[in-house]
Amino acid sequence: MSNITIYHNPNCGTSRNTLEMIRNSGAEPDVILYLETPPARDELVKLIADMGISVWALLRKNVEPFTDLGLEEGKFSDDQLIDFMLQYPILINRPIVVTPLGTRLCRPSEVVLDILPGEQKGAFAKEDGEQVVDNTGKRLK
Repeated sequence: MSNITIYHNPNCGTSRNTLEMIRNSGAEPDVILYLETPPARDELVKLIADMGISVWALLRKNVEPFTDLGLEEGKFSDDQLIDFMLQYPILINRPIVVTPLGTRLCRPSEVVLDILPGEQKGAFAKEDGEQVVDNTGKRLK
């Protein structure tokens, strides 16, 4: 069992880049496909608390349910927003990564480097070609 977990959406480039940076550190994380297996309420609440962000900050705002539900109007409590995220997991922003060093919403994907216990094993470039780690495993930005 891994000591790293990623709440992952394989259709998201940021999520794919984050997963590959975890693997570039030599770790194989537990991958939770959160759209298929959303976290339980108490787990989601704990993730938000551990990240030190607001419920609003985790809410994905550029997807259809957000507008359809009228969430942009700011008329819902945190508990109600969490209910919506559990009912429509696409509303949960991603990727979320949990390691022994912390829990982060990894947007941009290189945020994961702040909480990985292992060093990068070699060069890494994002899917768009942006170099993030050099040949010696050193973070470039």
